Amino acid sequence: MDLDFLSPLSEELLKEITGFGEHSLGNSVKKHTVAQGLPDLDGVQMAVVGIKENRLGDEIDFLDFEDVRKAFYSLFPGNWHINIADLGDIEKGETVEDTYFAVQTLVAKLVKKDVIPVLLGGSQDLVYAQYRAYDTLDQMVNLVNIDSRFDLGDAENPISNRSYVGKIVVNQPYNLFNYSNIGYQTYFNSQDEIELMERLFFDAYRLGEISNNFKLVEPVMRDANMVAIDLAAVSAPSSGSRDIASPNGFDGKEICALSRYAGISDKVSSFGIYEYDNLKFGNLGAMLMAQMLWYFAEGVNYRTNENTISAKKEFIKYQVPIDDEVLVFYKSPVSGRWWIEIPFLEHVDTKLKRSTLLPCSEDDYLEACNQVIPERWYKAKRKNEV
Repeated sequence: MDLDFLSPLSEELLKEITGFGEHSLGNSVKKHTVAQGLPDLDGVQMAVVGIKENRLGDEIDFLDFEDVRKAFYSLFPGNWHINIADLGDIEKGETVEDTYFAVQTLVAKLVKKDVIPVLLGGSQDLVYAQYRAYDTLDQMVNLVNIDSRFDLGDAENPISNRSYVGKIVVNQPYNLFNYSNIGYQTYFNSQDEIELMERLFFDAYRLGEISNNFKLVEPVMRDANMVAIDLAAVSAPSSGSRDIASPNGFDGKEICALSRYAGISDKVSSFGIYEYDNLKFGNLGAMLMAQMLWYFAEGVNYRTNENTISAKKEFIKYQVPIDDEVLVFYKSPVSGRWWIEIPFLEHVDTKLKRSTLLPCSEDDYLEACNQVIPERWYKAKRKNEV
Protein backbone atom coordinates (compact mmCIF):
# COMPACT_ATOMS: atom_id res chain seq x y z
CA MET A 1 0.00 0.00 0.00
CA ASP A 2 1.56 3.28 -1.15
CA LEU A 3 1.33 5.55 1.88
CA ASP A 4 4.75 7.19 1.78
CA PHE A 5 3.29 10.48 3.09
CA LEU A 6 2.99 8.93 6.57
CA SER A 7 5.74 9.74 9.08
CA PRO A 8 6.79 7.02 11.56
CA LEU A 9 6.61 7.14 15.35
CA SER A 10 9.51 8.92 17.00
CA GLU A 11 12.36 6.94 18.51
CA GLU A 12 11.83 8.71 21.84
CA LEU A 13 8.22 7.52 21.96
CA LEU A 14 9.18 3.96 21.05
CA LYS A 15 11.77 3.86 23.83
CA GLU A 16 9.23 5.03 26.40
CA ILE A 17 6.65 2.49 25.22
CA THR A 18 9.08 -0.38 25.84
CA GLY A 19 8.91 0.47 29.55
CA PHE A 20 5.21 -0.28 29.79
CA GLY A 21 3.85 -3.59 31.06
CA GLU A 22 4.42 -6.76 29.08
CA HIS A 23 0.72 -7.16 28.33
CA SER A 24 0.01 -3.49 27.62
CA LEU A 25 -1.23 -2.19 24.29
CA GLY A 26 2.26 -0.82 23.72
CA ASN A 27 3.47 -4.36 23.19
CA SER A 28 0.61 -5.59 21.04
CA VAL A 29 -0.11 -2.78 18.54
CA LYS A 30 1.74 -2.94 15.23
CA LYS A 31 3.71 0.27 14.67
CA HIS A 32 5.15 2.34 11.86
CA THR A 33 8.85 2.76 12.71
CA VAL A 34 11.89 4.14 10.95
CA ALA A 35 13.62 0.77 11.13
CA GLN A 36 10.78 -1.46 9.97
CA GLY A 37 8.61 0.89 7.94
CA LEU A 38 4.83 0.53 7.69
CA PRO A 39 3.38 -2.57 9.36
CA ASP A 40 1.66 -5.32 7.41
CA LEU A 41 -2.10 -4.67 7.53
CA ASP A 42 -3.21 -8.24 6.85
CA GLY A 43 -5.59 -9.21 9.64
CA VAL A 44 -5.67 -5.66 11.06
CA GLN A 45 -9.15 -4.35 11.98
CA MET A 46 -8.32 -0.72 12.88
CA ALA A 47 -5.44 1.64 12.15
CA VAL A 48 -4.63 4.78 14.16
CA VAL A 49 -3.33 7.85 12.31
CA GLY A 50 -2.52 11.33 13.61
CA ILE A 51 -3.19 14.34 11.36
CA LYS A 52 -1.08 17.39 12.24
CA GLU A 53 -3.34 19.86 10.45
CA ASN A 54 -5.03 22.74 12.24
CA ARG A 55 -4.60 25.76 9.97
CA LEU A 56 -8.36 26.26 9.58
CA GLY A 57 -9.04 26.06 13.29
CA ASP A 58 -7.18 27.36 16.31
CA GLU A 59 -3.76 26.95 14.76
CA ILE A 60 -0.84 26.29 17.03
CA ASP A 61 2.80 26.08 15.98
CA PHE A 62 3.38 22.60 17.32
CA LEU A 63 0.78 19.85 17.24
CA ASP A 64 1.55 16.24 18.06
CA PHE A 65 -0.14 13.17 19.50
CA GLU A 66 2.76 11.77 21.55
CA ASP A 67 0.93 12.24 24.86
CA VAL A 68 -2.17 10.49 23.49
CA ARG A 69 -0.11 7.58 22.25
CA LYS A 70 1.76 7.28 25.55
CA ALA A 71 -1.55 7.18 27.42
CA PHE A 72 -3.10 4.68 24.98
CA TYR A 73 -0.12 2.33 24.98
CA SER A 74 0.02 2.33 28.78
CA LEU A 75 -3.47 0.77 28.87
CA PHE A 76 -4.18 -2.94 28.82
CA PRO A 77 -6.49 -4.48 26.21
CA GLY A 78 -9.76 -6.06 27.19
CA ASN A 79 -10.77 -9.55 26.19
CA TRP A 80 -10.24 -8.61 22.56
CA HIS A 81 -9.61 -10.54 19.41
CA ILE A 82 -8.75 -7.64 17.11
CA ASN A 83 -5.46 -6.38 15.71
CA ILE A 84 -4.56 -2.68 15.84
CA ALA A 85 -1.90 -0.82 13.87
CA ASP A 86 -0.45 2.65 14.39
CA LEU A 87 0.52 4.09 11.01
CA GLY A 88 2.12 7.24 12.38
CA ASP A 89 1.19 10.76 11.31
CA ILE A 90 0.16 12.80 8.30
CA GLU A 91 2.24 15.97 8.47
CA LYS A 92 0.91 19.34 7.32
CA GLY A 93 0.96 19.55 3.55
CA GLU A 94 2.24 22.57 1.68
CA THR A 95 -1.41 23.63 1.57
CA VAL A 96 -4.46 22.51 3.51
CA GLU A 97 -5.75 20.93 0.30
CA ASP A 98 -2.61 18.78 0.17
CA THR A 99 -3.37 17.50 3.66
CA TYR A 100 -6.97 16.82 2.64
CA PHE A 101 -5.76 14.79 -0.33
CA ALA A 102 -3.52 12.66 1.89
CA VAL A 103 -6.37 12.03 4.36
CA GLN A 104 -8.79 11.21 1.56
CA THR A 105 -6.31 8.80 -0.03
CA LEU A 106 -5.53 7.09 3.26
CA VAL A 107 -9.15 6.64 4.35
CA ALA A 108 -10.26 5.31 0.95
CA LYS A 109 -7.44 2.76 0.81
CA LEU A 110 -7.99 1.53 4.35
CA VAL A 111 -11.77 1.23 4.00
CA LYS A 112 -11.31 -0.79 0.79
CA LYS A 113 -9.09 -3.16 2.77
CA ASP A 114 -11.74 -3.46 5.52
CA VAL A 115 -9.45 -1.64 7.95
CA ILE A 116 -11.14 1.06 10.03
CA PRO A 117 -9.12 4.29 9.98
CA VAL A 118 -9.11 5.98 13.39
CA LEU A 119 -8.12 9.58 12.79
CA LEU A 120 -6.70 11.88 15.44
CA GLY A 121 -6.97 15.57 14.51
CA GLY A 122 -6.30 18.50 14.18
CA SER A 123 -9.07 20.93 13.30
CA GLN A 124 -12.45 19.43 12.55
CA ASP A 125 -12.59 20.63 8.96
CA LEU A 126 -10.63 17.40 8.38
CA VAL A 127 -14.03 15.67 8.54
CA TYR A 128 -14.55 17.03 5.02
CA ALA A 129 -11.53 15.05 3.79
CA GLN A 130 -12.69 11.99 5.74
CA TYR A 131 -16.07 12.26 4.00
CA ARG A 132 -14.64 12.88 0.50
CA ALA A 133 -12.80 9.55 0.77
CA TYR A 134 -16.18 7.87 0.17
CA ASP A 135 -16.39 9.42 -3.31
CA THR A 136 -14.59 6.36 -4.69
CA LEU A 137 -16.51 3.82 -2.61
CA ASP A 138 -19.83 3.99 -4.53
CA GLN A 139 -22.10 4.47 -1.55
CA MET A 140 -24.23 7.09 0.14
CA VAL A 141 -22.89 8.27 3.48
CA ASN A 142 -24.52 8.68 6.88
CA LEU A 143 -22.40 11.05 8.95
CA VAL A 144 -22.77 11.21 12.73
CA ASN A 145 -21.12 14.17 14.43
CA ILE A 146 -20.78 14.38 18.22
CA ASP A 147 -20.50 18.11 18.63
CA SER A 148 -21.93 21.03 20.57
CA ARG A 149 -22.33 22.85 17.22
CA PHE A 150 -23.84 21.86 13.88
CA ASP A 151 -20.88 23.33 11.95
CA LEU A 152 -23.08 24.11 8.95
CA GLY A 153 -21.70 27.64 8.58
CA ASP A 154 -22.11 29.64 5.38
CA ALA A 155 -21.39 27.42 2.40
CA GLU A 156 -20.55 30.52 0.37
CA ASN A 157 -17.52 31.24 2.55
CA PRO A 158 -14.21 29.32 2.56
CA ILE A 159 -14.22 26.08 4.49
CA SER A 160 -13.25 26.14 8.17
CA ASN A 161 -13.70 24.02 11.28
CA ARG A 162 -17.06 25.76 11.77
CA SER A 163 -18.43 25.42 8.21
CA TYR A 164 -17.28 22.06 6.83
CA VAL A 165 -20.74 20.44 7.07
CA GLY A 166 -22.15 23.15 4.80
CA LYS A 167 -19.48 22.24 2.24
CA ILE A 168 -20.36 18.55 2.57
CA VAL A 169 -24.00 19.38 1.82
CA VAL A 170 -23.48 21.61 -1.23
CA ASN A 171 -20.30 20.30 -2.91
CA GLN A 172 -20.42 17.62 -5.60
CA PRO A 173 -20.45 14.68 -5.75
CA TYR A 174 -23.53 14.47 -3.51
CA ASN A 175 -22.86 11.40 -1.39
CA LEU A 176 -24.41 12.57 1.87
CA PHE A 177 -27.64 10.77 2.70
CA ASN A 178 -28.01 11.87 6.30
CA TYR A 179 -26.27 14.04 8.86
CA SER A 180 -26.93 13.45 12.55
CA ASN A 181 -25.70 15.66 15.35
CA ILE A 182 -25.46 14.24 18.86
CA GLY A 183 -25.10 16.59 21.80
CA TYR A 184 -25.69 20.04 20.35
CA GLN A 185 -26.13 22.93 22.77
CA THR A 186 -28.73 25.44 21.62
CA TYR A 187 -26.87 28.58 22.74
CA PHE A 188 -23.94 27.66 20.44
CA ASN A 189 -26.15 27.48 17.33
CA SER A 190 -28.08 30.21 15.55
CA GLN A 191 -31.79 29.79 14.96
CA ASP A 192 -31.05 29.90 11.21
CA GLU A 193 -28.88 26.79 11.55
CA ILE A 194 -31.44 25.02 13.73
CA GLU A 195 -34.17 25.73 11.16
CA LEU A 196 -31.89 24.62 8.31
CA MET A 197 -31.33 21.29 10.06
CA GLU A 198 -35.10 20.85 10.14
CA ARG A 199 -35.57 21.78 6.47
CA LEU A 200 -32.90 19.30 5.41
CA PHE A 201 -34.54 16.57 7.53
CA PHE A 202 -31.29 16.02 9.42
CA ASP A 203 -31.30 14.52 12.92
CA ALA A 204 -30.28 16.58 15.93
CA TYR A 205 -30.25 15.56 19.59
CA ARG A 206 -29.63 18.07 22.37
CA LEU A 207 -27.06 17.34 25.04
CA GLY A 208 -29.69 17.05 27.77
CA GLU A 209 -31.86 14.78 25.64
CA ILE A 210 -29.00 12.30 25.20
CA SER A 211 -27.80 12.53 28.80
CA ASN A 212 -31.33 11.74 30.02
CA ASN A 213 -31.86 8.85 27.59
CA PHE A 214 -28.65 7.33 26.28
CA LYS A 215 -30.58 4.61 24.44
CA LEU A 216 -31.34 7.18 21.73
CA VAL A 217 -27.74 6.92 20.54
CA GLU A 218 -27.63 3.25 19.55
CA PRO A 219 -29.93 3.30 16.47
CA VAL A 220 -28.29 6.50 15.19
CA MET A 221 -24.80 5.02 15.50
CA ARG A 222 -25.93 1.73 14.00
CA ASP A 223 -26.87 3.56 10.80
CA ALA A 224 -23.63 5.58 10.58
CA ASN A 225 -20.89 5.04 8.01
CA MET A 226 -18.53 7.58 9.53
CA VAL A 227 -18.39 9.16 12.98
CA ALA A 228 -16.61 12.33 14.07
CA ILE A 229 -16.16 13.68 17.59
CA ASP A 230 -15.31 17.27 18.45
CA LEU A 231 -13.52 17.29 21.80
CA ALA A 232 -15.26 20.59 22.51
CA ALA A 233 -18.41 18.49 23.02
CA VAL A 234 -16.80 17.32 26.28
CA SER A 235 -17.14 19.52 29.34
CA ALA A 236 -13.99 21.38 30.34
CA PRO A 237 -13.74 19.63 33.75
CA SER A 238 -13.73 16.24 31.97
CA SER A 239 -11.38 17.16 29.10
CA GLY A 240 -8.94 19.18 31.15
CA SER A 241 -9.09 22.00 28.61
CA ARG A 242 -7.13 25.06 29.69
CA ASP A 243 -8.51 27.32 26.97
CA ILE A 244 -11.93 28.87 26.36
CA ALA A 245 -14.32 25.96 26.87
CA SER A 246 -17.80 25.16 28.06
CA PRO A 247 -18.60 24.01 31.59
CA ASN A 248 -21.33 21.90 29.98
CA GLY A 249 -20.90 18.91 27.72
CA PHE A 250 -20.54 15.15 27.88
CA ASP A 251 -18.54 13.86 30.81
CA GLY A 252 -15.72 11.36 30.45
CA LYS A 253 -17.90 8.31 30.98
CA GLU A 254 -20.47 9.50 28.44
CA ILE A 255 -17.98 10.32 25.67
CA CYS A 256 -16.36 6.90 26.15
CA ALA A 257 -19.80 5.26 25.91
CA LEU A 258 -20.44 7.16 22.66
CA SER A 259 -17.10 5.94 21.32
CA ARG A 260 -18.04 2.37 22.16
CA TYR A 261 -21.40 2.75 20.38
CA ALA A 262 -19.50 3.95 17.31
CA GLY A 263 -17.19 0.95 17.48
CA ILE A 264 -19.93 -1.62 17.92
CA SER A 265 -21.85 -0.36 14.87
CA ASP A 266 -21.46 -2.84 12.02
CA LYS A 267 -21.54 -0.04 9.43
CA VAL A 268 -19.05 2.48 10.84
CA SER A 269 -16.02 2.26 8.55
CA SER A 270 -14.11 5.38 9.70
CA PHE A 271 -13.85 7.19 13.02
CA GLY A 272 -12.27 10.52 13.90
CA ILE A 273 -11.56 12.52 17.07
CA TYR A 274 -10.82 16.16 16.33
CA GLU A 275 -9.87 19.50 17.84
CA TYR A 276 -7.10 18.01 19.96
CA ASP A 277 -4.46 20.47 21.13
CA ASN A 278 -1.57 18.99 23.11
CA LEU A 279 -0.85 22.37 24.69
CA LYS A 280 -4.47 22.97 25.70
CA PHE A 281 -5.60 19.59 27.02
CA GLY A 282 -2.59 18.34 28.97
CA ASN A 283 -2.31 14.86 30.50
CA LEU A 284 -6.00 14.62 31.43
CA GLY A 285 -7.14 15.32 27.86
CA ALA A 286 -4.58 12.88 26.45
CA MET A 287 -5.77 10.11 28.77
CA LEU A 288 -9.40 10.83 27.95
CA MET A 289 -8.64 10.55 24.23
CA ALA A 290 -6.72 7.32 24.87
CA GLN A 291 -9.69 5.83 26.71
CA MET A 292 -12.02 6.88 23.89
CA LEU A 293 -9.78 4.89 21.53
CA TRP A 294 -9.87 1.96 23.97
CA TYR A 295 -13.66 1.94 24.08
CA PHE A 296 -13.95 2.26 20.31
CA ALA A 297 -11.66 -0.77 19.94
CA GLU A 298 -13.75 -2.73 22.42
CA GLY A 299 -16.86 -1.88 20.44
CA VAL A 300 -15.26 -3.11 17.20
CA ASN A 301 -14.40 -6.36 18.93
CA TYR A 302 -18.04 -6.98 19.85
CA ARG A 303 -19.59 -6.29 16.47
CA THR A 304 -22.23 -8.83 15.47
CA ASN A 305 -21.94 -8.13 11.72
CA GLU A 306 -25.63 -8.66 11.06
CA ASN A 307 -26.29 -8.39 7.34
CA THR A 308 -29.77 -6.89 7.24
CA ILE A 309 -30.22 -7.63 3.54
CA SER A 310 -29.73 -11.39 3.84
CA ALA A 311 -30.86 -11.73 7.44
CA LYS A 312 -34.15 -9.96 6.77
CA LYS A 313 -35.74 -13.30 5.95
CA GLU A 314 -34.87 -14.55 9.41
CA PHE A 315 -35.97 -11.45 11.28
CA ILE A 316 -39.28 -11.35 13.12
CA LYS A 317 -41.63 -9.09 11.16
CA TYR A 318 -44.23 -6.78 12.75
CA GLN A 319 -46.75 -4.68 10.83
CA VAL A 320 -48.34 -1.64 12.49
CA PRO A 321 -51.12 0.26 10.68
CA ILE A 322 -51.10 4.03 11.34
CA ASP A 323 -53.56 6.24 9.43
CA ASP A 324 -52.88 5.53 5.74
CA GLU A 325 -49.50 3.91 6.42
CA VAL A 326 -48.48 0.42 7.42
CA LEU A 327 -45.18 0.58 9.28
CA VAL A 328 -43.11 -2.57 8.98
CA PHE A 329 -40.71 -3.40 11.83
CA TYR A 330 -38.13 -6.17 12.03
CA LYS A 331 -36.48 -7.61 15.11
CA SER A 332 -33.32 -9.70 15.07
CA PRO A 333 -33.79 -12.92 17.05
CA VAL A 334 -30.00 -12.99 17.57
CA SER A 335 -29.16 -9.51 18.88
CA GLY A 336 -32.65 -8.30 19.82
CA ARG A 337 -32.10 -5.10 17.80
CA TRP A 338 -34.89 -3.43 15.83
CA TRP A 339 -35.25 -1.93 12.33
CA ILE A 340 -38.06 -0.18 10.49
CA GLU A 341 -38.58 -0.46 6.74
CA ILE A 342 -38.30 2.70 4.65
CA PRO A 343 -40.53 2.72 1.52
CA PHE A 344 -37.96 3.81 -1.08
CA LEU A 345 -39.41 5.24 -4.26
CA GLU A 346 -38.65 4.03 -7.79
CA HIS A 347 -36.86 7.23 -8.88
CA VAL A 348 -34.40 7.17 -5.98
CA ASP A 349 -30.69 6.64 -6.76
CA THR A 350 -29.91 2.92 -6.86
CA LYS A 351 -27.16 3.39 -4.26
CA LEU A 352 -29.89 3.94 -1.67
CA LYS A 353 -31.74 0.73 -2.49
CA ARG A 354 -29.02 -1.41 -0.98
CA SER A 355 -30.42 -0.87 2.47
CA THR A 356 -34.11 -0.37 3.03
CA LEU A 357 -34.03 -0.89 6.77
CA LEU A 358 -33.54 2.00 9.18
CA PRO A 359 -32.22 1.10 12.65
CA CYS A 360 -34.67 1.94 15.41
CA SER A 361 -35.42 0.97 18.99
CA GLU A 362 -38.07 -1.15 20.63
CA ASP A 363 -39.50 2.10 22.01
CA ASP A 364 -40.14 3.23 18.40
CA TYR A 365 -42.15 0.07 17.82
CA LEU A 366 -44.11 0.51 21.04
CA GLU A 367 -44.85 4.15 20.19
CA ALA A 368 -46.03 3.11 16.73
CA CYS A 369 -48.41 0.66 18.39
CA ASN A 370 -49.77 3.75 20.18
CA GLN A 371 -50.22 5.47 16.80
CA VAL A 372 -47.11 7.68 17.04
CA ILE A 373 -44.98 7.73 13.87
CA PRO A 374 -41.23 7.60 14.67
CA GLU A 375 -39.60 10.91 13.75
CA ARG A 376 -36.53 9.33 12.12
CA TRP A 377 -38.77 7.22 9.88
CA TYR A 378 -40.69 10.32 8.83
CA LYS A 379 -37.51 12.26 8.04
CA ALA A 380 -36.00 9.37 6.07
CA LYS A 381 -39.20 8.98 4.06
CA ARG A 382 -39.37 12.72 3.33
CA LYS A 383 -35.76 12.75 2.11
CA ASN A 384 -36.67 10.10 -0.44
CA GLU A 385 -39.64 12.09 -1.69
CA VAL A 386 -37.79 15.34 -2.43
